Amino acid sequence: MDYEVLNGLLRPKAIAIIGASAQEGKIGYTVVKNLIDSKYEGAIYPINPKTPEILGLKTYKSVLDVPGEVDAAVIVVPARFALRVTEECGKKGVKGLIVIASGFGEVGKHELESQMVETAHRYGMRVLGPNIVGILSNSDNNNASFAPFLPFPGKAALVSQSGALLIAMDASSYTRGVGFDKMISIGNMSDVNFGDMVDWLDNDENTFCISLYIEGLQDGRNFIRAAKEAGKPIIALKSGVSAHGAAAAASHTGSLAGSGKIYEAAFEQAGVVRAANLNNLFDRTLALSLQPPMHGENVMVITNGGGVGVLATDAAERYGIPLRFAPDDVQTELKKYMPEFGSAKNPADLTGMAGREWYEPSVKYAFAHPWVNGLVVLYCETAMTDPMDIAQGIKAAVDSTGIKDKPITVSFVGGEKCDAAMRWLVENGIPAYNAPDLAVNAMGALHEYAESRAQATTAYERYTDVDEAAARKIIEKVRAENRNMTEVESKDIFRAYGLPVADTRLATSEDEAVALAETIGYPVVLKIASPDILHKSDAGGVKVNIKTAEEVRAAYQEILKNAKAYKADADIHGIVIQEMAPWGTEVILGSVNDPTFGPSVMFGLGGIFVEILKDVTFRVAPISPAQAYKMLSEIKGAPILAGARGEAPRDREKLAEVLSRYAQMVVDLGDVIAESDANPVIVYEEGAGVNIVDARIILK
Repeated sequence: MDYEVLNGLLRPKAIAIIGASAQEGKIGYTVVKNLIDSKYEGAIYPINPKTPEILGLKTYKSVLDVPGEVDAAVIVVPARFALRVTEECGKKGVKGLIVIASGFGEVGKHELESQMVETAHRYGMRVLGPNIVGILSNSDNNNASFAPFLPFPGKAALVSQSGALLIAMDASSYTRGVGFDKMISIGNMSDVNFGDMVDWLDNDENTFCISLYIEGLQDGRNFIRAAKEAGKPIIALKSGVSAHGAAAAASHTGSLAGSGKIYEAAFEQAGVVRAANLNNLFDRTLALSLQPPMHGENVMVITNGGGVGVLATDAAERYGIPLRFAPDDVQTELKKYMPEFGSAKNPADLTGMAGREWYEPSVKYAFAHPWVNGLVVLYCETAMTDPMDIAQGIKAAVDSTGIKDKPITVSFVGGEKCDAAMRWLVENGIPAYNAPDLAVNAMGALHEYAESRAQATTAYERYTDVDEAAARKIIEKVRAENRNMTEVESKDIFRAYGLPVADTRLATSEDEAVALAETIGYPVVLKIASPDILHKSDAGGVKVNIKTAEEVRAAYQEILKNAKAYKADADIHGIVIQEMAPWGTEVILGSVNDPTFGPSVMFGLGGIFVEILKDVTFRVAPISPAQAYKMLSEIKGAPILAGARGEAPRDREKLAEVLSRYAQMVVDLGDVIAESDANPVIVYEEGAGVNIVDARIILK
């Protein structure tokens, strides 16, 4: 990222509007008017060859005629003029183009879009868009867009792929009281993408939280890199995760939506907090922009109503921060600020009698206590109390502790007085919500941020005891023969990466099959070896639990007969003789070359769990053993690996290493491997290891 160039684009000191109009209702008119109305302090240069002035500003026939320097040019002329004006901007020395104009990649004109970017890059310019609303910045008094006004002022920055949604969120920022310093429309991302925006906003002194509305990423790995390196919280709402939604997003922006599950994994790996919907994006942005992350597991809830306390308890379970009973010393102290029929366990119910005189000391004590990692304060409006007085008591209590590295969220339930009190709290740095579950969800976001940042900073170290050259030699041979890879070849590649593969050998005659079976040791498994028969069981090409030489010969003959009946012209290399792995827990490892993120790995339990229940989890490769171990706990079947119902725990540490090594393999060979899987993989008791029974690699 060229920070200075992007600075000129996103915080320009002089702006030209190419396609400025004197006709009210035109975008070229609206952009000029918005810049004036937002009290933009830089130079404004309307470009229009037919009108001498617009809104009192002198116009110029071309950007080349502008007497002063121009940092950014807002392009609102039709797409057919894009190349000409881009060339002129380059000659003028413009740093960046804000291309509001549409009619590019989103309608299939990808070549025109690419030519515009190539021309811009030739002159060292960057391109924002096309097909965008523009940029809005409170700290720069800059509304270089056709959005109606600057957003409600705050500490967050929003980057949206949808222009219409950005305009709606601009208006909603006032009704919801959630502040943004900047809102930036990113559109088709022909050049400047989400990774660039994260890099730039992470260096922006007016941005404390980065909020993203994403339909699709074009460079997923660059986004992960930028998010991992960012020192500020990032929250993302990803749309287009359903099959139909992905198609709609692609038609809207011309970008690839990718797999919803892989996006979820990528966000977690990058330390990005997820939003469930637009309301949730606002709610979580408010918390992340005002409060520090929640380090630790203990949330304390203080309330004056049992009902909202129960709702908060349910929400805490739902959002991954289940409540625990407070320690005895906490309960003893809090009982001083409630009647005898109150409860100090957690939630601490001060009862409806509680006024500021009880709220303030209880909040102060709980917030300062080392057991409490995050505090949620709830208030139901009563006839005996003033919501503003309660709000000011909460703020005074927090301030008096001097603590800056612990979060607090608040919910007031009531009427207009509660609304006013919550607005006051937000203005004073404490996120407040009109329902208890929203306050708990906000605390959940602060906890997720702390957890995901810890995962994102986990170091990955390459395995050095691998033989990539040997793996590529096998692939070159298969490629030269223009065929699919056999199971034996796939396993040899796995073995080159230190993966524990079941003893598997190829026989080309009955006698050789018997000899190999006796070398491996009975019982054995026999399988057809043919690049033309990938699903061996469907072809009757598998025989298990073979215990004698006679059974080997009979199985050998029957498998050949079945294979030829299944596919008469199949290229049969022979019969695989494999050790019969002892019983254990079956899991599956898989990989895909995702169009957005590249090589990615999947993990799940084998059998019906993957085929019917689809109980799987993903990561973008590579991953450390620690990240792989976390994957093992994310599936619904995790208790089986942990040792459910009296069963011994499985060897999860070895399984995590296997998954990590497998991820390195698919990254190293990502240029040639389209997909692969290991299924089944047998996991034994702790310390007993893992055995990959079957393996498959499909080349690009």
